[in-house]
Amino acid sequence: MKTTKLILILILFSTSLFAENDSELWLRKKATTQVNIQCSKSSPTIDIAINELKNSWQGEDGANIELKIIKDKQLKADGFRLSRTGIQAKTDAGLLYGVFEILRRQQTGGSITGDIVNPSYDLRLLNHWDNLNGSVERGYAGRSIFWRGIDSLEVTSGDLNLWKEYARANASVGINATVLNNVNASPSVLTTPVLERAKAVADVLRPYGIKTYLAVNFASPEVIGGLETADPFDPAVKAWWKEKVKEIYTLIPDFGGFLVKANSEGQPGPQNFGRNHADGANMMAEALEPYNGIVMWRAFVYDPSDEDRAKQAYNEFMPLDGQFHDNVIIQVKNGPIDFQPREPFSPLFGAMKKTTVMPELQVTMEYLGQSVHLVFLATMWEEFLKSETWQEGAGSTVARCTDGSIFNQKYSAIAGVANIGLDANWCGHDFAQANWYAFGRQAWDHSISSAQIADEWLKLTFGPQNIDKETSSYDLEWNLSFLQPVKQMMLNSHEATVNYMMPLGLHHIFSAHAHYGPGPWWAPRGMRADWTPPYYHQADSLGIGFDRTASGSDAISQYHEPLAGQLADLNTCPEVYLLWFHHVSWDHKMKNNRTLWNELCYRYDEGVKQVREFQQVWDKAERFVDAERFAAVQHKLTEQGMNAQEWKDACLLYFQQFSKQPIPYELERPLFNLDELLERDRQRVRRSR
Repeated sequence: MKTTKLILILILFSTSLFAENDSELWLRKKATTQVNIQCSKSSPTIDIAINELKNSWQGEDGANIELKIIKDKQLKADGFRLSRTGIQAKTDAGLLYGVFEILRRQQTGGSITGDIVNPSYDLRLLNHWDNLNGSVERGYAGRSIFWRGIDSLEVTSGDLNLWKEYARANASVGINATVLNNVNASPSVLTTPVLERAKAVADVLRPYGIKTYLAVNFASPEVIGGLETADPFDPAVKAWWKEKVKEIYTLIPDFGGFLVKANSEGQPGPQNFGRNHADGANMMAEALEPYNGIVMWRAFVYDPSDEDRAKQAYNEFMPLDGQFHDNVIIQVKNGPIDFQPREPFSPLFGAMKKTTVMPELQVTMEYLGQSVHLVFLATMWEEFLKSETWQEGAGSTVARCTDGSIFNQKYSAIAGVANIGLDANWCGHDFAQANWYAFGRQAWDHSISSAQIADEWLKLTFGPQNIDKETSSYDLEWNLSFLQPVKQMMLNSHEATVNYMMPLGLHHIFSAHAHYGPGPWWAPRGMRADWTPPYYHQADSLGIGFDRTASGSDAISQYHEPLAGQLADLNTCPEVYLLWFHHVSWDHKMKNNRTLWNELCYRYDEGVKQVREFQQVWDKAERFVDAERFAAVQHKLTEQGMNAQEWKDACLLYFQQFSKQPIPYELERPLFNLDELLERDRQRVRRSR
């Protein structure tokens, strides 16, 4: 009898494997039970919530669940109260989030104990770097889900269905806002035909509790408005923005507002007219204020100068603290450079005490192997959010400095640059879906652990389906032989990537080929210094690393004590940031008594070994995964392993020219020689032109 049951289980499991569809993300269809739902209110959002319960309920068969709108000072706008008998919330969207939370707990083994669940941030946004022609800047998962071209703005049934699936996925993890277009914005986004397509998107997203935002070009009054200037002090410019905002809100009554990249990397801004960032942001904020709209003004600014690039955002924005209107939010990348594999947090977090500041994270992996490498980003974001700024004493973490719990601010917000495109699996890599999921979960709850997120995502995305829980012995085997090793692989993946790319605080040493692959040597004649790797690694016969102490660029002084003092001391600076803040002798003794040179060699070698271990973990997981997804991930891991080897060989052979020291003989020898790697890089650059 036991043998018969096991055969039946395996047949059911095998059937489910071949029926998989990675386009369903973490919202796969599962066997359900009956549920009875009571709700005295009706709305499009509540209707969605009821349908989700009916279609995905896995609790007690025939359970009675009540959805109820209540007044409760303990609940934030999107928060909810859970119990075994229902969900209570202040808003319709809160009920929807509560439904997804109950369903998630049912499917992942979480308990439902009458707790209050509030979001950490009011606004939890995805920034899409999608262009109107359908391309996606730093996108590695196909073309845009929103745009096909300025001459292809008609809305199809396929568009509507796709946007609905997108909205549902976002709502399931608490994302409540989206920016539809690239921060390097085309002025055409504010033309009426484009706005009408944006309206169509907004109409689909609205029932899922998602507000629509647009990135705008500061020069729009000149380019599409026919004005002679875009000076924010010019009355005609102010009037143009007010009329344009009125037009937008006529089409999209719940429009969220603007995202602006200004005076950065060639984008126009108020400095073109002798004004500052506050002048430009406040002009737009005044136009949006009657409609409760907001301006998210990016702090990603740097000029081609002798000043350390890591200091420039702080230098430009700190003098303006307190000058921005309360519906302006300064959007700051997590680190002071540019989404590097590992960065210290930007010193603007916590330093701007009179201005709302929001973190900007990159979900799409521009600098982390793009859609090829398996890198779970939740661990990196957890490290960032828990970083201690000391701005208001102990406990002034980046998370608490931005969530409204320390500083008095009208809004709190966090953004993630999306990794979503038209690829069948949305993200270009099945495991890249985990980063979309993780961003939503950490934006909702910045205290959640990376381990819990990985556990949830694996259970939802790869967990057994349609198996009788009372007769299955498969669940235990799946947990031990798939869940635990694959989860550990995910949790180790970011550190592994840092090891084989840029350990010990090295940064921005990529090839010129689209920030992919090693290129510590790349410094073409005439190129501005801060676009070349030697500017950052500073390798010479004496050592390696960027001196940001008082004897160097003094970027450390932008951090608050006692952190500044800790970073400035070579003996107390965390070794993961050592070469970020110090130019260090090749013979410097590390905490494990290795020299810096030997430690670099060991870190690069360890990164390669870790990726090979990931390949073994995944190979052993074959019987638990459908053939299509297994093969896709296996192929990516193979390529990642080759890339890791190339990174190790390129960096060690290049830096060895300066250290003049041997690679420790107990480590695996380089497989490539430096001339081969240089030629590979030249070919990549030629192909990219």
